[in-house]
Amino acid sequence: MKKLYLITGAAGHLGSALCAALHERGECIRALIMRGEDTTFLRTMGADVFFGDVTKPETLTPFFDAPEDVQTVVLHCAGVVDIASRENPAVGAVNVEGTRNVMRLCLEKKVQKVVYVCSVHAMPDLPKGMVKREIGRYDPAPLDGAYARSKARAAALVLNMAREEHLPAVIVLPSGIIGPYSGKGNHLVQLVKDYCRGKLPAVVKGGYDFVDVRDVANGVLAAADRGTVGESYLLTGNYHSLKETIAMLAQITGRRKVGAVPMWMARLAAPLAQRLAARRGKKPLFTPYALRVVLENARFSHDKATAELGYRPRGLYETLEDTVAWLEEAGEIPKAPSPAPKRCKRRVRTGAAG
Repeated sequence: MKKLYLITGAAGHLGSALCAALHERGECIRALIMRGEDTTFLRTMGADVFFGDVTKPETLTPFFDAPEDVQTVVLHCAGVVDIASRENPAVGAVNVEGTRNVMRLCLEKKVQKVVYVCSVHAMPDLPKGMVKREIGRYDPAPLDGAYARSKARAAALVLNMAREEHLPAVIVLPSGIIGPYSGKGNHLVQLVKDYCRGKLPAVVKGGYDFVDVRDVANGVLAAADRGTVGESYLLTGNYHSLKETIAMLAQITGRRKVGAVPMWMARLAAPLAQRLAARRGKKPLFTPYALRVVLENARFSHDKATAELGYRPRGLYETLEDTVAWLEEAGEIPKAPSPAPKRCKRRVRTGAAG
């Protein structure tokens, strides 16, 4: 039977990578985006573009309507990531109620499989030295920040629908997504851009678990193919300090390194930097919330995804090389003094997630 992939949030970073991976596999794709978002890349990848808003279920009907002889697979990537201190009503509206609307339609339209793209931030923090693994229950109460709580609430409702209403859903939890393809709005891609444009004066101590967007895309597709309904899978990479990450970028591009400032200094400067970014209409990079995140325990195990989905993430150096090459080709950063190796032909790895 013919298969059709429906991707919400298709204009985002992961959505773009999913369209590219599915295009290379020769699959049929529908891409759901908001009015005003750029459709150029999605159409190049052969996607049929639909306009809709997950908070308005009546706008999603054409996107979900499919011939009876077609199996539909829904990849729900639509979401709002917000690391600012102020409350953003869109976070709950899109991440929770939007997810509820999509899952209701998945049940109504009897989709074959649905993969909900959650986040590692939906999981509680653990003391340093402990390794975080998949959990069976999501509780927003102990979590820090509206974004984390919204993803936990959405994951809880997806799991409940899978267990109580037989929704054929699988949850995947990526860590810090980075890599080529359209990364507008991605704070980690913005970090690379700022560094390459000479606009990153320093980084802070601390680090994060970085994962290549192409590996996450392959992990999502493997979860759609082989993931167990009602289960969660961590799609993480490897932990690196921000200082290590900038050192890799310096080696790749030939640009100078930047230092790390003490956390106390960063905490003092963060509120002012956030206000200045708001005045300029830009998203802040280092906010009080972001500073707390880089000090959390970011040690994850993706053993379950490796064993059940064949998931094997690549190293960060390769990801950064390809990110720089992509941004240079797209004209979003100037050419490096020491040009980065052009490895963009390897942007998408097909087959099993690895």
